[in-house]
Amino acid sequence: MLDLRTNYLGLSLKNPLVPSSTPLTHKIGPALHLEDAGAAAIVMHSLFEEDVRAEERMLDRFLLNPEAFGEASGHLPLRDDYLSKLDAYLETIAVMKARLSIPVIASLNGASPSGWVELGREMQEAGADALELNAWYMPGDTEVPGQDIEEHYLALLRSLKAVVTIPVSMKLSPFFSSLPHFVRHAEAAGAAGVSLFNRFFQPDIDLATLSVVDRAQLSSSSDLLLTMRWIAILRGRCNLSLAATGGVHTADDALKMLLAGADVVHMASALLLHGPERLKTVLTDLQRWLEDNEYASVEQLKGSMSQQNLPDPSAFARAAYLHAIDSFTPPPGVRY
Repeated sequence: MLDLRTNYLGLSLKNPLVPSSTPLTHKIGPALHLEDAGAAAIVMHSLFEEDVRAEERMLDRFLLNPEAFGEASGHLPLRDDYLSKLDAYLETIAVMKARLSIPVIASLNGASPSGWVELGREMQEAGADALELNAWYMPGDTEVPGQDIEEHYLALLRSLKAVVTIPVSMKLSPFFSSLPHFVRHAEAAGAAGVSLFNRFFQPDIDLATLSVVDRAQLSSSSDLLLTMRWIAILRGRCNLSLAATGGVHTADDALKMLLAGADVVHMASALLLHGPERLKTVLTDLQRWLEDNEYASVEQLKGSMSQQNLPDPSAFARAAYLHAIDSFTPPPGVRY
């Protein structure tokens, strides 16, 4: 019988399909639908340190010091009756742990040591099986070298691992001068896995209003190629878990990531566009492909086309770029 199991962050999962942080993992109802569709684990929506700290400052200002606004103090709710964003998040972890039979991975987007340590510890105490850290700092200062930014990430990770025992994965951007070097140091600092890559909502310019706007841009299958290349390069060069995220819409997409070396594939945009049932379709098609191609297990498939396992490792290196340029032919009817 075909064995779909995979190991991710030390957790034994029934298959490699894991919904990533989206509004679908914000509440228990959609999460239950994802589990019914075959999800092997759930990555909850991200808790942003900035939101928690801003709310704390607001509470301190208006609730702890109501004498500063004497006439309004009688209209303010009692602090004990107020469910903060942090409390709501921790409560959601507890509810999901009570009602789901699959692992629950909390997600934290933080920037300071205190944020990662304090919030991460509370997520562990609430029952999270693992913790995914969204690690991204906008490198817009010309005086800050890349090495300092990388060390900042590693220092945050070390601080967190000093106080939590659950496995920690870092969700990284592709903007590193030497991604394998950083991943190796993240592993040494205590990371149990990395998720490649973080997808950011990029600002755009509205030509009609001449204003900067934020537009949610969902992924497509063509977006998976960057992740696939780096997964293939990292497989076998580190011992931590590898998660592929960004661009997985079909079983073909998932299979390519697994062949490259991913332990799990995260799905987000496809689920937002088509609902939880898309996950069931991908899982069914993935299983059918494995059976048709006589694979006994997902483990047999994983990494079989990583850079280390290819007869020609240059396929994932600079030589592939040269080959692609040389082999390009113009579309029919186009003359240069």
